[in-house]
Amino acid sequence: MTSIKAVADMIRDAEKHADDTASDRIIADEYYRGVMSDLPADANRSAAMSRDVRVHIKRALPSILRTIMASDEVVEYLPVGEGDEEAAEQASDFINYVVFPEANGRKAVHDAIHDALLHRNGILRWWHDERREASFSSHTGLVQEELDALAGDEGADVVEASERTEMIETPQGQMEIPVFDAKLKRVLTKRSYRISAVPRERFLIHPDATCIEDSLLTGERMEMRRSDLIAMGYDRELVMGLQLSSDDDDERDARRDEPTDKQEADSTNDAIDYYEVFVRVDMDGDGIAELRRMCFAGALNASNVLVDEECDEVQFTDLTAMQQPHQWEGISLADDLMDIQRVKTAITRQTLDNLYWQNNSQPAVQMDRVLNPDSIMNPKFGQPIMLKQGANAREVVQWNPVPFIASQSFQMLEYMDQEGQDRTGVSDASSGLAPDALQNMTAKASAMIEQAGIGQTEMMVRTIAEGLRRFYKGLLRLVVRHQDKPRTIRLRKEWVTFDPRHWNADMDATVNVGLGAGTRERDMQMMQFVMQLQEKLLAAFGPDNPYVKPEQLYNALHKTAESAGLKSPALFFTEPDPQEIQQKMQAAQNQPNPEAERLKAEMQLKQADQQMKLQLEQAKMQASQAKERAQMEADLMVRQKEIEANSIQQREKLASDAALQERQLAFEREKLAAQMQFDREKASQDRADTIARFHAEQMNKEASDARSV
Repeated sequence: MTSIKAVADMIRDAEKHADDTASDRIIADEYYRGVMSDLPADANRSAAMSRDVRVHIKRALPSILRTIMASDEVVEYLPVGEGDEEAAEQASDFINYVVFPEANGRKAVHDAIHDALLHRNGILRWWHDERREASFSSHTGLVQEELDALAGDEGADVVEASERTEMIETPQGQMEIPVFDAKLKRVLTKRSYRISAVPRERFLIHPDATCIEDSLLTGERMEMRRSDLIAMGYDRELVMGLQLSSDDDDERDARRDEPTDKQEADSTNDAIDYYEVFVRVDMDGDGIAELRRMCFAGALNASNVLVDEECDEVQFTDLTAMQQPHQWEGISLADDLMDIQRVKTAITRQTLDNLYWQNNSQPAVQMDRVLNPDSIMNPKFGQPIMLKQGANAREVVQWNPVPFIASQSFQMLEYMDQEGQDRTGVSDASSGLAPDALQNMTAKASAMIEQAGIGQTEMMVRTIAEGLRRFYKGLLRLVVRHQDKPRTIRLRKEWVTFDPRHWNADMDATVNVGLGAGTRERDMQMMQFVMQLQEKLLAAFGPDNPYVKPEQLYNALHKTAESAGLKSPALFFTEPDPQEIQQKMQAAQNQPNPEAERLKAEMQLKQADQQMKLQLEQAKMQASQAKERAQMEADLMVRQKEIEANSIQQREKLASDAALQERQLAFEREKLAAQMQFDREKASQDRADTIARFHAEQMNKEASDARSV
């Protein structure tokens, strides 16, 4: 009783811890949806936020899923002991092609990875489900033997049956025989493997835990219907007596007063609190805490314990994109982006507000001079503003100017986008796209940016794959524990029988994440390069060489098909049989190979032909070189003669120019002397004329004086 109380206390502590951390998940959900409930919305300011968290998750999730889930062979089991090789190969096929698809594992892994990117940790759970299901069928016109055969089926029970007679045609003529109309009920026990992603609000873990493996308590709280609990095999009277979590004493007493049949009919679909936990507790008093699986329904009392059994592992695992040292909770993309999203939301709102003020300016109005004030308070398109007689429109109505600064906000938004990419490593390049931002960069710079983003995404993939590794190891143990008979399925167009009862449940597992870390084109180029090397080695050393075997060539073909996005490479390539290959190699060694001799002769002939061609090319090259040397010498001589002729011509031209210049100078000297002579003669003439005029004037003056006397 004390141990049950201790377990109940641990469950309550885990519930309180889950409730305390629920606010972080609620905030992350609000940022993911782009809605914040604490912000009021009005006509001009919307409460919707930018959606950076969703955008980054939508960018990162496809790359991660493509890396992990692109192939049908997600997990590969590795032998840990001698003789486990064949069992490991069979276990890989059985889990990849049977258990994982039937349990809808891809959706569960998708949801868990999404939770890890948004809520820090994604929880995966696996279990073997065994429950009874009831089905009804109606049959008419059955003879007694057919009715007995149907009633003899496993779990079949005749609910209703009526007898009547029919006339049938027999070799003896028409006869009247009894036939039956019956309604059958079949209650069958259905067994299946189940995988699901547990919502974080339903997951319970001890507050002091740093990992699930060492947690004192790990489990899930949920609500289940009474009918589901009964179908799972629990005692009907016990389940019908469980109380609802919201019941009080008056409600329970009122239900007890009702008729039993009506009470059961109404309460079969009642939701009951159901706890399934894996807890480390000392039940036998030896001082060592054992791992136990316990299930509570209705309450956390000793009378509400439905299951209390020993177990060997916790059937839960967590997936984290980024781990924190010494802590169970990881780091989500939302943790890195929420403050950036809040800033972008504020910038976007202010940008929109600026546009609103630009399109709807604030008026300053003298209302006593406006005839229709409603045209300003509630403006309509095309509605005029009517003013009183003599009012100046520019003085009555003025608009408050608002500067347009919205265009400057986009630079800050781009900066915040870059900050988000730097924090998370999630960008167009890391998601395998060819972004426009890389078009104007050099190929080397573009590749460096792409590799940097892919590196962070690859780290997320490796961290998630480590959680999936524990999940697949637990899934193998579950199959070995509960598969009670062999199972035959059709795999790769062949019928194969699997018997997990003889497998080693402790085999190691590895998640295939070798391809897909970068772009699909890069993966295909890498595999094509590997295949080219393999083909060269096979051609040089033959199929029986120490470097490449036919099986390895098939593996390269298989991986190439996977990197191309083909989920079933077996449809295109057949895996070689080692015995058949060995037989063909031995037969090839014991028998002469005319094809090899022919190829050898062709090779020798090609070598001789190549040697002759090489000699001919050498002779041609020598002749060409001699011709080029002669041509160069002739060109040199011609060039020297041209230089000499040019120099003579230049000297003659210089002499001619000098003589011409001398003649021009002599002409100029003669011209200057003539001009000077002309100027002297003109000056002498001018003096003579001046003297003559002076004498004439004197004579005229004297004559004038004589006449006056």
